[in-house]
Amino acid sequence: MTRVGVVGAGSWGTALASVLAKKGHEVHLWALESEVVDDIRRSQENKTYLPGSCLPTNLQATEDLGEALAEAEFVISVAPSQFVGNVMADAAQYIREDALIVSASKGIEIATLRRMDEVMGSVFSPAQMEGLCVLSGPSFAKEVADEMPTAVVVASASAASAVLVQDLFQTSYFRVYTGSDVVGVELAGALKNVVALAAGVVVGLGYGQNTLAALITRGVAEMRRLGIAMGAEASTFAGLAGMGDLVLTCTGSLSRNRSVGYRLGQGETLEAILGTMSAVAEGVKTVQAVHDLAERYGVEMPISEEVYGILVLGADPAQALQNLMERDPKPEEWY
Repeated sequence: MTRVGVVGAGSWGTALASVLAKKGHEVHLWALESEVVDDIRRSQENKTYLPGSCLPTNLQATEDLGEALAEAEFVISVAPSQFVGNVMADAAQYIREDALIVSASKGIEIATLRRMDEVMGSVFSPAQMEGLCVLSGPSFAKEVADEMPTAVVVASASAASAVLVQDLFQTSYFRVYTGSDVVGVELAGALKNVVALAAGVVVGLGYGQNTLAALITRGVAEMRRLGIAMGAEASTFAGLAGMGDLVLTCTGSLSRNRSVGYRLGQGETLEAILGTMSAVAEGVKTVQAVHDLAERYGVEMPISEEVYGILVLGADPAQALQNLMERDPKPEEWY
């Protein structure tokens, strides 16, 4: 039996912990909120972040980081991206030097513009970082918890570590592919949330499938441009972490980012929308980081810039879409 510590009991962290516990691993799930721990212990349900999904009885929830991580052979980091640095800095003292660390958070740290693997690099030793893995792909937490067939990718500079994590998670309904492009998988998982906000705006404004298909296709093109500029492999953006996750978050009704965009397109304010949400829509924070990274690397990202205008500058959603349509004509380019 493998001991696993999962740090973060939001919907995604809870779903991953459920997958692992159902495989028979000894899983300890750390939650910040006492009510989440109490609910899981009492009713085997995370009523706050993953309501309606029955969790396995061998999944153990705790508010104590030390208890969650003591002697863990694998540590899964799933806190919201803006809190990963602080949470994992606190967690580091309890993590074995030989533990394999997996980052499953999708986002970019706004204050530093660091990817999650770079945030981990500021916390853990070079030896621990050699095997660091990142897990991403098209995977709504609710559907994973309900055992709907899902495919994801785990990337690492260490092929052996990627295979270990693949084996840790692989089940009949949760298929894991391996790869080596940590930068690309990290960026794809963060950037797609901004495009998903735009997709929601388009639908909220009342436009149809033509508009949505164009947005998704051009969205992956600009994700790819920034990724290449930052050292990622172009092919990653056509895979599960790129196009796969982008299609899911742009079209799926369970997408929090799409939902926020939809409500913006319907005329609600961002403040009012966020006031009704308990879970985090990562793209709302990531849009600032994407804007800053595009400027730093000199990459043109028109969709992301219009989303930045709506969320940060208060631009009109309908005008933002018109701005995209009226840009100067040009060849279709994927680089």
